[in-house]
Amino acid sequence: IREQPRDQIKKRVQSLFLFIIIIFIITLTSSLLSPSAAFIKERKMGLNDFIQKLVSTPHICQHVEVNNFLKIDENQNEEIENDDILDRQVSGRNCSIKPCDFDYLKIIGKGSFGKVLLARHKESTKYYAVKVLQKKIIMKKKEHKHIMAERSVLMKNIKHPFLVGLHYSFQTTDKLYFVLDYVNGGELFYHLQRERIFLEPRARFYAAEIASALGYLHSLHIVYRDLKPENILLDSQGHIVLTDFGLCKEGVEANGTTTTFCGTPEYLAPEVLQKQAYDRTVDWWCLGSVLYEMLYGLPPFYSRNTAEMYNNILHKSPVLKPNVSNSGRELLEGLLQKDRTQRLGVKDDFLELKYHSFFSPINWEDLMAKKITPPFIPSVSGPTDLRHFDPEFTHLPVSSSLCTDAPTVTSSVKEAAGAFPGFSYGPPADHSFM
Repeated sequence: IREQPRDQIKKRVQSLFLFIIIIFIITLTSSLLSPSAAFIKERKMGLNDFIQKLVSTPHICQHVEVNNFLKIDENQNEEIENDDILDRQVSGRNCSIKPCDFDYLKIIGKGSFGKVLLARHKESTKYYAVKVLQKKIIMKKKEHKHIMAERSVLMKNIKHPFLVGLHYSFQTTDKLYFVLDYVNGGELFYHLQRERIFLEPRARFYAAEIASALGYLHSLHIVYRDLKPENILLDSQGHIVLTDFGLCKEGVEANGTTTTFCGTPEYLAPEVLQKQAYDRTVDWWCLGSVLYEMLYGLPPFYSRNTAEMYNNILHKSPVLKPNVSNSGRELLEGLLQKDRTQRLGVKDDFLELKYHSFFSPINWEDLMAKKITPPFIPSVSGPTDLRHFDPEFTHLPVSSSLCTDAPTVTSSVKEAAGAFPGFSYGPPADHSFM
């Protein structure tokens, strides 16, 4: 550019301005015609990326006219904040909740993308489990779709007593926040480790509550896909609460299938392991594995050698010892049927389990109304009693960055910032923090 005459440089700069303005007008027009937050943010991010690529050429950047027009170093934080306001408005809720509306007391869990904390809402003084995820890590591992699917499923859980409920979801430049029901009775895995096995009536009670939750998800065309004792919590009264919906698959009709390879090794169904198409009966296989573990102390095909365990899942029959009733062994055989077309639940889904003789002692209406006294009530003195959480988490220091946003907006932070349109959610004003 420097080698060209000054008037040619001026013409090139003017052409650049005109080109950018035309793209901006097209983008703005498209945005106004579409009510979709995702569409608006996608177009805006595309324009931003285009401009950034243009100005990454030093010769162009050095011209005062170009730099003044683009103002590439100004208002980036303000733009991202405005994006989040747009996100909240387009999602149809006035979601004014912020990270600093909570006191973060203890870390109660940790995962690949972030942490779960016990938090107290400052205004209402009520306790919640707040799941805080790092956007950059999610983007790096390409798990964006799973996180948005988890949010979508959580928003549908409010009508079932044995699924964890979502109160709010919101985001900052670099983090995602889920405000969830706080459940402090401990993981089923924790209690099973301590007691080794459960007596059949207790295992039946848990299996019934889990089955009703899975049946509800299936009625919404959602396959859970990751049932295991670590994802099954007990509340302070001793009822089941199913959590962690990151591997859920939406849109699976009664006869529909999906093919994504996912789950936890000990509980994988044969068809998943063989990378075949699978349907909602994959959840009934997992329930059979969890029920077997409750009754016998280990998953049905467990081995420390993963290859041997996979071979067991594909080719071995589960060992059903006589300390379980005939109806219990029959149920396990039906759930752990390797051929999914013959598995219990393939025809009428939850109804096949509901009317199985193993569950004959269960009054399902009373179960759903939580009128059946749980066989075990966790010993907790109040919401701040963390005895059923792993000290490995609760002893960790709580970061002060939970109430602060990213200090600088780098290109990777900016990319992650706009990657979750429509994420923010808040209930109607009269239901806030009820």
